[in-house]
Amino acid sequence: QVHLVESGGGLVQPGGSLRLSCVASGGSLALYAMGWFRQAPGKERECVASIRGTGGSGSNTYYRGTVKGRFSISRDFARNTVLLEMNNLMPEDAAVYYCAVGPAWGLSSVERDYTDWGPGTQVTVSS
Repeated sequence: QVHLVESGGGLVQPGGSLRLSCVASGGSLALYAMGWFRQAPGKERECVASIRGTGGSGSNTYYRGTVKGRFSISRDFARNTVLLEMNNLMPEDAAVYYCAVGPAWGLSSVERDYTDWGPGTQVTVSS
């Protein structure tokens, strides 16, 4: 069984930065895409970024339009870890952020394509 644990969330001022980390255990996820999702109170969960695995083809990364240019997703295959660097954070970025395992065929921003999820980490953006 695969377990994902996110870390790095916290309180940051608008314009600040955070780096979220997702560490997987229970097996290598190198073949699979990995995604970061977020859910704010009263809103639907949305994909913010995803990154292709070695088993996929096509584009390497996906970013939601509202975070493009501010967020950067990367992965360390040796450490079975996925990172989300978040810069110039805005109040609308405040949410619980989740890491999830995606498809082996390539990128996806669709929640139903993701199977295993971490418990989430809270990001609060406030002055």
